Amino acid sequence: MDKLSEAEITERLRRLSGWSREGGAIRKQFTFPKFADGIRFVDRVAAAADALDHHPDMDIRYTAITMTLSTHSAGGLTARDFELAERIERERR
Repeated sequence: MDKLSEAEITERLRRLSGWSREGGAIRKQFTFPKFADGIRFVDRVAAAADALDHHPDMDIRYTAITMTLSTHSAGGLTARDFELAERIERERR
């Protein structure tokens, strides 16, 4: 996959509520009322990531789950990162 241009990244970020860019990655923290709720979310994201064959970095801190996306093989952000971010948003609901 080809890296996205700065303009493409900016436009795609506008469509994702709460996601921010940090260098060559995008990131969002999700919070849940209970630890088990966050773990169920992680399970749903894992299934979605496997289906796309693109996997986020996940940081689990009690009820806060941080998702970080980047296409390491491309050296930055690609369309696949934003596709997975959209899937992650659907799994949150």
